[in-house]
Amino acid sequence: MAAQRRYALAIDARKCIDCKACVVACRAENGVPLEYSRNWVHEEMRGTWPCLVATFEPGQCQHCDDPACVRVCPTGASRKRTDGIVVVDDTECVGCRYCIVACPYDARFFREDRGVVEKCDFCASRLEAGRLPACVETCPSKVRVFGDLNDPNGRLRKLLATRRYEVKKPESGTGPQIYYLL
Repeated sequence: MAAQRRYALAIDARKCIDCKACVVACRAENGVPLEYSRNWVHEEMRGTWPCLVATFEPGQCQHCDDPACVRVCPTGASRKRTDGIVVVDDTECVGCRYCIVACPYDARFFREDRGVVEKCDFCASRLEAGRLPACVETCPSKVRVFGDLNDPNGRLRKLLATRRYEVKKPESGTGPQIYYLL
């Protein structure tokens, strides 16, 4: 019997050129209005004038092993699938926004026009069709590597075995599954 899939993502922020193709692709794929975003690119200036360096770091839902957002959802609309993807079922979401407050990564937003919370779901409908998430597929500098952590021969697993990485806010105890390569 094949092992259950466990989806995750590695991000090599050193490759990011801040083109925001990932953000645009996500918005187009998921019908996200311009005032919201399921993913983003954070820009930081390092150094002192005149020797400044801009760094860019993509961010999104961390698809945690123990997601705080799921624990606080009163209706069960926020849930973690068996493949590790944390989703929001908008037919069950009542718009209470508890999950937004609980998320230590600021990865959720409330859509006023629909009355529900949204977030990255790794483009679950694309995965079911055998495709990569839109942000991964469109990135010209291949910043994101998506895959199955349970596949010992998969690209993601091999990458994480050979590179150093960190996760964001490990102290939150949520077990984030987005790995930032060092």
